Amino acid sequence: MGYDVTAEDLDAIALGGAFLGTGGGGDPYIGKLMARNALADSGPVRVIDADEVDDDTLCVPVFMMGAPTVMVEKLPSGDEILKALAELEQFLGQKAGALICVEAGGLNSTIPYAVAATTGLPLIDGDGMGRAFPELQMVSFTMHDIAATPLALADDKGNSTVFSTIDNAWTERLARAVTVQMGGAALVAAYPMSGAQMKASILRRTMTLIRDIGQTILSSRARSEHPGPALRGKLGGTHLFTGRVTDVERATTGGFARGTLKVRGVDAFHGQDMVVRFQNEFLLAETAQGEVVCSTPDLICALDADMGMPVTTEQLRYGLMIELTGVPSDPQWRTPAGIALAGPGYFGYDHAFHPLGG
Repeated sequence: MGYDVTAEDLDAIALGGAFLGTGGGGDPYIGKLMARNALADSGPVRVIDADEVDDDTLCVPVFMMGAPTVMVEKLPSGDEILKALAELEQFLGQKAGALICVEAGGLNSTIPYAVAATTGLPLIDGDGMGRAFPELQMVSFTMHDIAATPLALADDKGNSTVFSTIDNAWTERLARAVTVQMGGAALVAAYPMSGAQMKASILRRTMTLIRDIGQTILSSRARSEHPGPALRGKLGGTHLFTGRVTDVERATTGGFARGTLKVRGVDAFHGQDMVVRFQNEFLLAETAQGEVVCSTPDLICALDADMGMPVTTEQLRYGLMIELTGVPSDPQWRTPAGIALAGPGYFGYDHAFHPLGG
């Protein structure tokens, strides 16, 4: 049921992670470099189905926390995440038996491959989001009452700490504050869980989906075709908008890259304008008149309209032509618990969630 991932697979995995990252999660290219070095030194990574894991195996998500814009300027060495994992194992008095990708998008879709290669641990085919979200508690694990702590946090200077908190929302608040003091980005091992807990909570086979999305992008580009239509067909997506960026307001505050994107329509969208709001990830797309077109927890994914490559929020610039695709989120996110955790109301938007295609 499992399969090996080699360095040759990383281009597709990084592209798929960038697309599902909904503009955030950090540039997967950085994680790809880390993973490529680790795979070159240690060999391929084994990706296994969730059901291949014993119920009592310790499963640990490993990931980056912080503002994606920081990671563009401050490349992690790779030692930070290994230190975080070792600190967590020492605290628990137990060795991890498998690793988990916390989110299927962005930098955190590639970092786990680097850790898996270096440690020799398998990576489970699944994640906690099916996309990228800006806050630590916004994972399916929270919906299944799995605690984020003990959590180990490490930075590039050699600092590390272990948290124990009363709930996952407090974990986000405290870990975010320390991450800001660590320079805006840190590497994390958290949500330690048993194999039984993992099987009940994980969004399954998203590692394979990431690779398949990336392969779709690569094969479309090889045929000189834009990948947007093929991706929408694969994912049940909706073509939200195509246009030219006219303005980007962006600021890194409170450990997040927050901002607003304005796009002027072209082709079928000529004469229209769209506004997209983001907090690391694209969260809300609306018309110039304020009509919501797509919102979290559904995905708003951006591709370069000319080249067909995924676009992250830190890459947005005046004049860039982009194509926006809406993708339905995993059914877990469309439940009352999922909407409470990562729906529009949580981010302060005053409208109810209207699912794509619903």
